[in-house]
Amino acid sequence: MALQSSISSSSSSSSSFSYAWEYDVFISFRGEDTRYGFTGNLYKALSDKGIHTFIDDEDLPRGDQITPSLFTAIQQSRTAIIVLSPNYASSSFCLDELVEILHCIKGNHRLVLPVFYEADPSDVRHQRNSFGEAMAMHEERFKNDLNKVHKWKQALNQVANLSGYHFKQGDGYEHKFIRNIVEVISRKIRRVPLFVARFPVGLDSLDSRVSEVISLLKMDSSDEVHMVGIHGVGGIGKTTLACAVYNLIADHFDGKEEVKIASLQQGASQIQRRLCQKKVLLILDDVDDHKQLHAIAGKPDWFGPGSRIIITKRDTHLLKCHGVENMHEVKGLNEEESFQLLIKHAFKNGYVSSPGYMDVLTRTVTYASGLPLALEVIGCHLCGKNVEEWESALNKFERHLDDKIHEILRVSFDALEKEEQSVFLDIACWFKGYTLVEVTDILQAHYGSCMKDHIGVLLEKSLIRISLYDLRVTMHNLIEDMGKEIDDPEKSPEMLGRRTRLWFYKDIVKVLEDNQGTSAIEIMYLEFPLFEQKRDEDSLKKKRNKDVEVKWDGKAFEDMQNLKTLIIKKWPQELSILKLPNNIHLSPKLDSLSKKLVTLKVLNFDYNDSLKEIADVSGLQTLEEFLFRGCKNLVTVHSSVSFLPKLKRLNAEHCNKLRTFPPAIKLPLLKDFSLSDCSSLEYFPEILEEMANVRWLDLKGTGIKELPCSFRNLSGLRNLEIIWNEMCKIPSVIFMMPQLSSCYIEGGGNKGRVSGMQEEVLQVQGILTHSPLKM
Repeated sequence: MALQSSISSSSSSSSSFSYAWEYDVFISFRGEDTRYGFTGNLYKALSDKGIHTFIDDEDLPRGDQITPSLFTAIQQSRTAIIVLSPNYASSSFCLDELVEILHCIKGNHRLVLPVFYEADPSDVRHQRNSFGEAMAMHEERFKNDLNKVHKWKQALNQVANLSGYHFKQGDGYEHKFIRNIVEVISRKIRRVPLFVARFPVGLDSLDSRVSEVISLLKMDSSDEVHMVGIHGVGGIGKTTLACAVYNLIADHFDGKEEVKIASLQQGASQIQRRLCQKKVLLILDDVDDHKQLHAIAGKPDWFGPGSRIIITKRDTHLLKCHGVENMHEVKGLNEEESFQLLIKHAFKNGYVSSPGYMDVLTRTVTYASGLPLALEVIGCHLCGKNVEEWESALNKFERHLDDKIHEILRVSFDALEKEEQSVFLDIACWFKGYTLVEVTDILQAHYGSCMKDHIGVLLEKSLIRISLYDLRVTMHNLIEDMGKEIDDPEKSPEMLGRRTRLWFYKDIVKVLEDNQGTSAIEIMYLEFPLFEQKRDEDSLKKKRNKDVEVKWDGKAFEDMQNLKTLIIKKWPQELSILKLPNNIHLSPKLDSLSKKLVTLKVLNFDYNDSLKEIADVSGLQTLEEFLFRGCKNLVTVHSSVSFLPKLKRLNAEHCNKLRTFPPAIKLPLLKDFSLSDCSSLEYFPEILEEMANVRWLDLKGTGIKELPCSFRNLSGLRNLEIIWNEMCKIPSVIFMMPQLSSCYIEGGGNKGRVSGMQEEVLQVQGILTHSPLKM
């Protein structure tokens, strides 16, 4: 854990952080009041101290508006001192200058220091006495532009609310007052900035990342202590962002102080004793232990009013436990920023030496997916290399993650418990892009009811993310690569059958052909590769036959006693997928396979265009989920599907050619059941016994003409959606369902058959007593 603070001694490292500031201090003042007195003496004292200060030359021509050169001087100044003398507000020039200072300097989180010289802060704040008289004069002068006057009033109120210095006659020696100001400014500008990055792309004061963190710090609140957490995946730039924020706002805090910590207990005591009256800015970088965090930043009252604590961490759990409510997740660089950072590292002069590099640059940016660490590592590695060397190196990176990148990304993985690691690897190898519900449902067969907790841990450690738009599980591409390398098939190619998960197409083929199946295998994800299009369709078909035909004798599954999940995707339409002995094919002859998979829990054939028939699956007595959504050529489902005692999920939606479905079903544990958009299906099966777990049923888009009386056995059904043929009667069984509270029926020409149903779209709701619907 690294500790960086405006009160620590750890900021001694050199920095390439480049300030775009020409001047250390910009002085704004009313010349007639203080040029030859206080302001002149302040300017000399600052200059004598070596502080580069801008003061408006008395010979500069004056007008109603400040000049472009003065605008530039304000923009290029690190801090500003505003000498608010009694006649300051009488000058429209000074007021315009003040508005610009508050916009350019304070608006970019730099220090603005007001000095109330012979003026009362409350007069400035509320525009009373000389300030009130001046504003009344301006209102008369600019009565056609009162918006300008309103901005001046706002600026005076804002500057009067800033922490500053107040001097009036009788307060002591003026030279001592000036010396105090100079010492404060000197301490702040002599502060050595923290190292941010060799090329701090996207980290200027206007960058959204920096601005968002500073907004969370609530810099305008001077009486409270605020803690902000910065989190994200390894290599995303958490420390870089924290240091950039530090360099921009550190001038607002008290000077440097050394705190030596010998132990956690002693450190906690020293911090409370020595810093409780100080306004400090503290950065705790990569804290990995709650005891450490509590010892250094246990409670807000350990620090003086106005203090700010920034904590960087890969996961959010520790931050939440410590009561950090305001958190910022660091996102990757956008495409433009990624190109900038890559080019700065890859080309010595910071620009692309030849247009021939554009393709490999684009490929690199796509591969890095916005991760600054990857762009830096690859850029440095390829600096000075020609295009061919770039292409060769990228081929290597895409096959094997760079060791430095892998090492940094793996830290979060190594911090997981064993079962959490396994869930992460499952997602990395297969389920990236699946919905959260799908991932949870499938992996519950392996991890039981702990899945929700496991997913939560992976989210906290930034290893996965959940899309807010469609609740899909996503992860950074390089984290996915890291996971696949941890579960790398190449580590033991001769012992593939002893792996828990099989996901690489050629490895599964080898296991099946060489009969390497063992009880270690728990999940198989068979996704056939897409093949390049050829002009000669015959040669394409021959190539596909050669590539995807799997010759085996069926024994590979006999020893897979613990196989729980089998997913098969992207079946070529020209072929059956697995060529079994005696021309037995997985599609449609699933029965031969099912006899081997006696412990299978999940079977997923979603969107398989070559599946035409679901054959006998009576051997799959442990099956809990059977999915064949979107199989557009599926015609028949074998009746054995209806008698699987542990089946909880049966989904056949969007199978528009499905005509033959089991005439009757007996699935006591079934919860999820859908036949929506099976437009060729004309009947609903008989329900042979009570099935109380089905709560929602979607039959929209089917060709079903009637519902059997046994439909009542779906006794727990609460929501029913159906499109009804206009020539058909709405079945009376709907009104006998004991739990049905919402029934959406679209179509129906028999108006009046149900009380209140007079529209083309009929809605029946509000059965709060769970009594049967009435005619």
